[in-house]
Parts: sequence; structure tokens; C-alpha cells
Amino acid sequence: MKHKFFNFGALVVGLALMMTACEKDDDDKNDDDGSGNGGTENVSAADIDYNADNAESWANYSVAVARLIKADSDALYKAWNDGTEAYKNVFTAPAADGDYKSFAECVAEMLGDGGAAGIANEVSDAKIGEPYNLYKDGKTTEALYAVESWYSWHSRDDYANNIVSIQNVWRGNRGTAARPADISTASVANYVKSQNEDLYNRVEAAITTAKADILDIPQPFRNNIGDAKVEAAMTSTAALRDIIEDEVMPLMADATEAVCEPIVKQFVDAVVLPTYKSLSEKNSAMLSAVEKFKNEPSNANFEAAANAWLEAREPWEASEAFLFGPVGDMGLDPNMDSWPLDQDAIVNVLNSGNFAQIEWDGDFVDGEAEGLTDAQTQQAEKIANAQNIRGYHTLEFLLFKDGQPRKVN
Repeated sequence: MKHKFFNFGALVVGLALMMTACEKDDDDKNDDDGSGNGGTENVSAADIDYNADNAESWANYSVAVARLIKADSDALYKAWNDGTEAYKNVFTAPAADGDYKSFAECVAEMLGDGGAAGIANEVSDAKIGEPYNLYKDGKTTEALYAVESWYSWHSRDDYANNIVSIQNVWRGNRGTAARPADISTASVANYVKSQNEDLYNRVEAAITTAKADILDIPQPFRNNIGDAKVEAAMTSTAALRDIIEDEVMPLMADATEAVCEPIVKQFVDAVVLPTYKSLSEKNSAMLSAVEKFKNEPSNANFEAAANAWLEAREPWEASEAFLFGPVGDMGLDPNMDSWPLDQDAIVNVLNSGNFAQIEWDGDFVDGEAEGLTDAQTQQAEKIANAQNIRGYHTLEFLLFKDGQPRKVN
């Protein structure tokens, strides 16, 4: 799956629009402009805030986004777990005429570009590396806005949970940043240890170092992009990617089907399904918190919704070492996690109250695929426009400002 994080062109356009927006004095920003949104049509995306005039639209938008996130996570869990055509059955029963020809192919998927190595590469080169390189090139504003999850100042935790997702694939059990997974006897880690204990120890050390270096970045990342510890995190995460690609994957390619089969089944039963189940449950709790805020606006309920968002992020980021199957095929990754956002379009939705803009229907089309027809290109553009104004980061924008929950007053 191509993560929307790489759509940096949209970010540059958004920045240009935001930075050229007309500046208004405080009276102009708060006076009613006839839109019923407290003058938000005259406020830049960076400056807009919740107020009495836009409160109804703000709450309705938040609920609409939270409902879509919940629906997407439910669809993802169902696609893996329900019915004879569930993806778990595809992945745990490779066949000559199937998507996977062997259990060895399934293990390669777990470890490759759509799996552990892929997310290590994304964390190193994109999530951390892109803002760092922009900063070093003197493009400080672009660097700041390239930092994912900067409204909530949750970037480091997201990236650390990406490393947890790698550890879970490696160990064959589900753990968290606070409590690492136990090592299953049916796991890549256990097999590697049986074949090459030195390699096993080096992978374990690489995972530990990458996570520690990420969390060692001064908080918040967006204010410390040029810090030397950022480069250390990039380096250790890239080293984790390299050891998976250059040493673990070749070793596993020689493993027998008898070795690979239990590893694949353990991965699905103990990592994928419980992660997606937790994602669905925590998104349900997040929706309830957002609905409560809508019905009872208060600073306490704003904070409760923001905290529910933080809770719901953990299983999502801990799933990014297996961005293959339904999450990609159904467009659910960019549905839930598009980055960067079109902040100006978000404000336009707030002003108009036209929440139909955040939904799309029909078949999912990847806009980066080759050989698209005109109709497919139009569908891909329609989908991308909707995805840029929904998902976790849109809700983050609505719930957080400068690392703190927004305020009613």
C-alpha cells in the first residue's frame, strides 16, 4: 500500500494557500460573516479554533469523521476474520492458484515491503527523514508541516509503535511499547535463533535501539527537527530495515514449508486479528467520546475525546508492519491515515457543513497505479479528495492544538 504520507505536493500547495491567506484582526475573525461559523471564512487554517458560532459544525464534523474511522476499522477486521473468503483463510492456506503459492511467500510478505522492512523504511526515510532533510535544506516551514501527528505532538509515540509492530511480526505475539511481546515458538525470531543466534541477538538489539532512539528525540519532534538525536533515530531505524532485508529475509527464504506454516498461522491468530480487534474496539470508544462531546460540549469532554484519539492511535500504528491485504486493497490505509492533510479543505467543510465531501463510493482505485483509464483517474481523484479531509489526522486537527486538547472557552 502506498501510504498517503508521501503526497508531499499536496502539503506544499496547502502551505502556500495557508501562508497567503488574508490576515484579519481579532474582531474580523470573531464577527459573524453570514456563514454561521463565527467568521471562519476569514481565518487561515492555522489560526482557526473552536468557538460558539462554529461549535455545531465542528462537533458534527468530528462525529462524521469518527464514524467513518470506526466503520473502516470494522470493515478491516471483518475482511480478515469473517466468512469463508476472509483474508485469514487466504493467507493461511496458500495454493498454486491462490494469491500466495506457499507459506514461504507469506513469510516474505510479512517481512518485505508491505511488512516489517517496509514500515522501518518509511519511518526512517519518510516519517523522520523527510522533515529532517527539508530542515537541513533550509526549508524550515515545509519541514515543520511534514511532521506527521504534529497537532497532538504524538509523532514520537506513533513512530515507536511502528517499531512495536515490527517486533510483533518478528516475535509472533502482540505486545505494546510498555510491554513487549513474548517470543512465540512459532515465530521468525525463534527460527532465526535456532539457525543463527548472533543474527537473532543483533535483530533484537536493532529493534530495541530503534525504539529507544525514537523516544529519545526531544519532545515535541516538530520543534526539534534538527536535533542530533533525530539523525540517530533515522540511522538506527534504517539499520533495522537493512538487517531484515539483507539477513533475515534470505535466511527465511531457505526455511521449509513445515517451518513457515506455523509461523504464518501464529502471526495471523496472535498478531493480526487481535490488533485489528483492538483497533475496532478503541475506535468504538473514540466515537462514543466524540459523540459525548457533541451532546455535552465542555473542556472535560474535549479532553476525553482527545485522550480516546490517543488510545485509538496505538493499535493502528502497531498494525503498520502488515499493510497488505484488505487494508491496501480496500483503500483503508489512506481512508484512516492520510497525511499530509488539506487543511484549507477541512476549513471549507467546516464552513459549508457539507460532510458528504468526506465520503466516497464505488471501487477503490489507487491513483498511483499505472495504465488508468480516464474514468479510473477521475475515481482516484474523487477518493483522494475525500481521504484528505477525513481519518485520524482530520480528527486530530479538530481535537488538538499545540499538543493539547482544544478548549470550548
